[in-house]
Amino acid sequence: MPNGAQALLQTLADAGIEVCFSNPGTSEMHFVAALDSEPRMRAVLALFEGVATGAADGYARMAGKPAATLLHLGCGLGNGLANLHNARKGKVPVVNIVGDHATHHVPLDAQLQSDIETVARNVSPGFVRTSRSTADLCRDAVDAIKAARGLPGQVATLVLPADVSWGEGGVPCPPPPAPAPEPADDACVDAIAHAIRAGGRCALLLGGQALREPGLLAAARIAAQHGAKLFCEVFPTRLERGAGLPPVERIAYLAELASLQLAGFEHLVLVDAKAPVSFFAYPGKQGELVPDGCNVHTLATPAQDAVASLDKLVAALDAARAVPALQAAARPSLPRGRLTAPKVCKAVGALLPERAILIDEAITSGLMLGVMTEGGPHHDLITLTGGAIGQALPNAVGAAIACPDRPVIALVGDGTAMYTIQALWTLARENLDVTAVIFNNASYSVLNVELDRVGAERAGPKARSQLDLHGPVLDFARLAQGMGVHAVRADTSADFCKALEYALAHPGPHLIDARVPESLGGAKRRLLPWLLRALPGLPPALARGLKRKIAP
Repeated sequence: MPNGAQALLQTLADAGIEVCFSNPGTSEMHFVAALDSEPRMRAVLALFEGVATGAADGYARMAGKPAATLLHLGCGLGNGLANLHNARKGKVPVVNIVGDHATHHVPLDAQLQSDIETVARNVSPGFVRTSRSTADLCRDAVDAIKAARGLPGQVATLVLPADVSWGEGGVPCPPPPAPAPEPADDACVDAIAHAIRAGGRCALLLGGQALREPGLLAAARIAAQHGAKLFCEVFPTRLERGAGLPPVERIAYLAELASLQLAGFEHLVLVDAKAPVSFFAYPGKQGELVPDGCNVHTLATPAQDAVASLDKLVAALDAARAVPALQAAARPSLPRGRLTAPKVCKAVGALLPERAILIDEAITSGLMLGVMTEGGPHHDLITLTGGAIGQALPNAVGAAIACPDRPVIALVGDGTAMYTIQALWTLARENLDVTAVIFNNASYSVLNVELDRVGAERAGPKARSQLDLHGPVLDFARLAQGMGVHAVRADTSADFCKALEYALAHPGPHLIDARVPESLGGAKRRLLPWLLRALPGLPPALARGLKRKIAP
């Protein structure tokens, strides 16, 4: 009869969980040993827990099903918390397994003893459970899998005491049934259809499931039939985009620009999305961004079937035969001259391969990425759903494992890259087809922008030094080479285009250290707070034109 760990692995594999991203310790050794008993489970080692959790996030976004993590005690969970937070905000399914001391050892309060469940509830508000016996372990695991896979997807944390893992008499359990979410009810659909037919400016705000091709096409038919505007969340979990797909306009990160986008709408229909709010609080500014007088309607909550709900609304509005607007195919030309962040985005748009997975954690350096890639080949976009930086490189690990036949391009700021730089080692170890582009501007540029926006007292040299990455400037090419990743430095547009062409032509991990100035530096940064304050008083056409210049 198998021990607990062996039975647990069989239960996970029977439920279709095929990958475990791990950073184990002593309490997890029986689970580690049991990996060899389950040939269906791929084990991927990360050198930092935040890489393991971010990889599980990226995997689930692209595979459409959860992976498992294996973390060591409360401290290991704490190290992985930021990317579990991003997964939670993105409604991403993860089966998060955290080892614990043996149950009889807990009262001794050993050095690594901590309250794991309390830590876990920050990222697993819907399911945290400590398995109390080997006999119960696999039933607990099935409950965790069911919770993770349901709608909305979630991080389900299962705490695994060492003696429960090593105990004899483990009994594998059959997998839970597939989730069967319901669409919006008829009354809700009819009420929203009536509001749309009544006239007035209407917008649909799409998130989650609605940002895949079927949902986009349904929403685009409604837009074509009734003149509705299509928006998507500022940081979508996974957005299908490119030539031949309906385009949607992302809500801007800067609250002032988001308010400009939403101004004048009388109806806002939420589809697996929440009403937009400001990312942070600012003195004298509202946190809620829905304009006064705008009626908010919820077509589908995250727990409902968003695509089926959109299909019902299409039928109610007689829009099934409407011809959706589709993005035309277009690419920018290759950039020339001195390398800048917009030119990096332009090169990515010019060279973007078919079916690429584009991971955007470029922060301010990626402001032009959307417009430069919108007409490129069909691709998926993954973004920073929870705002906790350090997501992109781990996400790239998981996405590449989920989709080994698709190229992955991760666009990363220099500061955020250092949060989870250990992911490069895993990329090399697993020989994953990932090209990491590091925007090396030697600055926490977005924080310099925020320092000016929040109305803080005039910053002096000590304050500015906390946001500056000069002295020394990070050498990402050497860091990557030291972890087994082919890497080059690019100082000119020609250098960058050559490096990107080479990386895309040679499968395997690559890194390009793109030396660029800040996109919002110097006079631009000083002018930006004044310009944002002035937007509400400008003629709408001029304000929208300025918005396109800042964040198209």
